[in-house]
Amino acid sequence: MIEKKPPLTIRLCQPRGFCAGVDRAIQIVVLALKKYGAPVYVRHEIVHNRYVVEGLQSLGAVFIEELSEIPPEHRQSPVVFSAHGVPKSVPADAEARNLFYLDATCPLVSKVHKQAMRHQRLGRHVLLIGHAGHPEVIGTMGQLPEGAVTLIETEADAATFVPADPAALGFVTQTTLSVEDTAGIIRALQERFPQLHAPAAESICYATTNRQEAVKETAAGANLYLIVGAPNSSNSRRLVEVAERAGAAMSLLVQRASEIPWDEIGEISTLGLSAGASAPEIIVDEIIDAFRQRFDVTIDLAITATETEDFPVMRVLRDVELTAADMAFVNGAA
Repeated sequence: MIEKKPPLTIRLCQPRGFCAGVDRAIQIVVLALKKYGAPVYVRHEIVHNRYVVEGLQSLGAVFIEELSEIPPEHRQSPVVFSAHGVPKSVPADAEARNLFYLDATCPLVSKVHKQAMRHQRLGRHVLLIGHAGHPEVIGTMGQLPEGAVTLIETEADAATFVPADPAALGFVTQTTLSVEDTAGIIRALQERFPQLHAPAAESICYATTNRQEAVKETAAGANLYLIVGAPNSSNSRRLVEVAERAGAAMSLLVQRASEIPWDEIGEISTLGLSAGASAPEIIVDEIIDAFRQRFDVTIDLAITATETEDFPVMRVLRDVELTAADMAFVNGAA
C-alpha cells in the first residue's frame, strides 16, 4: 500500500530570484567567456551566490579578490568587476596595470554612486545607510575622498552622529536594505537634522522592495518560510527577517534543498517560498521537487508585482549571441 503524502500548499512568491542587475552581471561573464575564451577573471563574487559562482567557474571564470592575483601571462584576459560596484581606486588600478576590464556594477548601484557624488558636489557631508564591510558599501564609500562619507548602520548610530555642519548633510542608502529598518533610520536622522537632503531618487532598488513586499503579503499563516539565498547576500537575509516580522511561524535561509532541516520542520500545511535577488531559479525548482517527494504539493502563485526591467550589457559584448542554453545552469532548461 502506498503511503499517502500529507497535503502542503506552497505560497510561491512572484517576483522572486534574479533581478535585472544580477541577470546582467552573470550575462556579462558568460558573454565574455564566449567572446574571449577562458580564463575570464572576476574580482569578488560576481553576485553573492555560491551556486552561481561555481557554475561560472565550470565555464572558465576565475574568481579573485585583488587585481594583483592575475598572472602576467593573463594580463590580456578580461577582468569583470562584480555587480556590487567597486571603489574608484579599482578601475584606476586596472588601468595602471594595462588590464582590460568590464564593469558589471548594477546600474542601480551606479545611480547611488552618482547620488553620493552629487551630495558632495553640493557641499554636503554624505551619510551612507548600510552595513559595514558589504562590498556595495565599500564601493560607494570609495567614490568619494576619505572622510567625505559617514556610515550609519542603526538608529543608535543616527542618534550619536555629530556632524561638522548639521545644515550640510545628504544621505544615500545601500540598495539591498530592509525597507522598514531604513525608514526608521531616516526618520531618526530627519528628526535630528531637519535640513537633511534626500537623494534625488529612491536608493533601495525596485527588486529589493518588490521581494520584501511579496514576502510580507504571504507570510501570515505560513508554518515555515524558506528564502533561497546565500548567508552573505544582504537582500536574502532581509527577506528572512521580513517573513518573521510579517507572521511566519519560522523563517529560514537555505542555499540548496540539502540544507532544509526536515527533522526540525515538524508538521506543516503552508510553506512560504521566495528567493533573494542573487538566487537562481533552478534552486527554487530543486526545493519544490524536494517537498513534492514528501508532500502532496499544491502551488499557490502569489503575484504581487510585475517586473519588466532589463539592463543591457555593455556595447563591446552585444555582438555575441546569448542563448537559453548559455544560461540554463542558473535558469534551468527552457
